[in-house]
Amino acid sequence: MKKININTYLKIVGLVLISVLAISCEEFLDTAPDNRAEVDTKEKITSLLVSAYSNYNPAMMTEMSTDNVMDNGSNFRVDYKEQEEAYFWRQITEQRGDCPKSIWDGYYKAIASANQALSAIEEMGNPDELKAQRGEALITRAFNHFTLLNVFSLHYNPQTSAQDMGIPYSEEPETVPVVKYGRGAVAQAYEKINKDIEEALPLIDDNIYSVPKYHFNRKAAYAFAARFNLYYLKYDKVIEYASIALGENPASLLRNMQLYAPLGADDIQNKYVQDSEPANFLILPAYSVWGRISANSYGRRYAHNRVITANETYWAMGPWGTSGSSGLLISKLYGVNEQVRFPNFDEFWEYTDKAAGIGYPHTVWVAFTADETILCRAEAYAMKGEYDKAASDLNLWQNSKCKTGVPTLTKDRINTFFSSIDYKPIKITADNQRTIKYKLNPLGFKVAEGDQENFIHCVLHFRRLETIRSGLRWFDIKRYGIEIAHNHEGKEDDVLLLDDPRRALQLPLEVISAGLPANPHQ
Repeated sequence: MKKININTYLKIVGLVLISVLAISCEEFLDTAPDNRAEVDTKEKITSLLVSAYSNYNPAMMTEMSTDNVMDNGSNFRVDYKEQEEAYFWRQITEQRGDCPKSIWDGYYKAIASANQALSAIEEMGNPDELKAQRGEALITRAFNHFTLLNVFSLHYNPQTSAQDMGIPYSEEPETVPVVKYGRGAVAQAYEKINKDIEEALPLIDDNIYSVPKYHFNRKAAYAFAARFNLYYLKYDKVIEYASIALGENPASLLRNMQLYAPLGADDIQNKYVQDSEPANFLILPAYSVWGRISANSYGRRYAHNRVITANETYWAMGPWGTSGSSGLLISKLYGVNEQVRFPNFDEFWEYTDKAAGIGYPHTVWVAFTADETILCRAEAYAMKGEYDKAASDLNLWQNSKCKTGVPTLTKDRINTFFSSIDYKPIKITADNQRTIKYKLNPLGFKVAEGDQENFIHCVLHFRRLETIRSGLRWFDIKRYGIEIAHNHEGKEDDVLLLDDPRRALQLPLEVISAGLPANPHQ
């Protein structure tokens, strides 16, 4: 297999911000001098939009906040303080690439680029030849705000989001020396994101990209729209947009784990992020040490370990009818008892001086996939009570991830399997209490007992397996009000209840110091 060259990849994607658009990380909320070069041609706008994608992602913070990790004890050192701070839902004080400051600055820089492109297009009279660029600018602006909102605010809840603090929604390029921002409300941010998405979708055109999967191509844009509307509780739109992304033959797009099963860890890592993989819709690199934290001794104190693997994730009994790795192909795992992983998020290295061995650690993450998109649609079908359609989608996902010959998922099979499982308690006193079923406290909507609840448990379990290490599990925990606990050697478990304000990760210290209201952490 051809190994991905991270240096070439980064050059192709163009995530190094062009200097004329750089905004000081320390001063974003205070000053934004109008020192940008003039952007007045189609070529300049197209080039500018490569910087509308952040070169950071919040996977470390959000994954360490989930139930996918636990404390392995003081026999293992803590090499990255931010990992421990995230595990205990504390204010993260470190300032490396996986920390709040880098996430905040990186996404707002990307938003600034999108806004500058939109302004330039407007000044040129919104010509038809720039419709696709306008679509890309709008969809990236929406996605960047959506990411920040879900990390730093409480989840959308139609009953409370008109009051819950959101994030600054930037819609204009910065042209004045001082701009004061307010946080607004979560509901207001959702409205603005929705507006940007709806305007962007009909404009997206893959023909403007040399490598479409490094940009918001049509499949990626509609997959994003499906996920957004799932969080927004707009189930008809989820189904509509996911169906556009998946096309008439979704099975041909899902990641076929039969092709990964013979490979070793390095080859799995490389194949997983290739643009030739049909399942991959949007591929983005990020400056990050999350790959090493979650894959080797640097991060072994708090990790996805054998206990969780055996009882809650890859080796847990599943509706495919077999426990352990004999049924589920993505349970081909690597590591040690304290740290178990499927190598989908491992580290790539960018050399700045190969002779001296100097460079930067990266991850390459697949922001949107066919596999997660079909689970969005399955969930929407389940919430609408269309269980046969939900079962069909769940069956497609299962068939792409399991060995041949597993039982077909039907409404009856899903009901029988999940009805037989006990709920996992919030605090665990013995490993045999761990299950794949949680009590649900959904935010602003209801899940009916019986068929609907069983289907949602199935969807959430499949989503958990699909998204391990990506941090997306955190948003499922938030939107379904799942209460979890993190063990702490020698101390009481740290419990995260439904009304815990720590479900919104704390803003960067510098942003709070600049005057933006902090989240009300305990």
